[in-house]
Amino acid sequence: MTNNPHAPEGNYDPAGSTQMFRAFVDEAQPRRQASPAQTTGPRLGVAFGVLVVVAIIAAVAWLALS
Repeated sequence: MTNNPHAPEGNYDPAGSTQMFRAFVDEAQPRRQASPAQTTGPRLGVAFGVLVVVAIIAAVAWLALS
């Protein structure tokens, strides 16, 4: 609730909340766009998973041919 001295008590000003929300969103956007390092985490996990699967297939093939 905003403190507006001209508004009667108990009167909610939705425009004030909207302006504060927009300021919050506008402030948070550059941080979200400037963090490409977070996308490397899933790629690293996928690469590790592929290596594990290849190692398991190689171990099964080696045991089958032995």
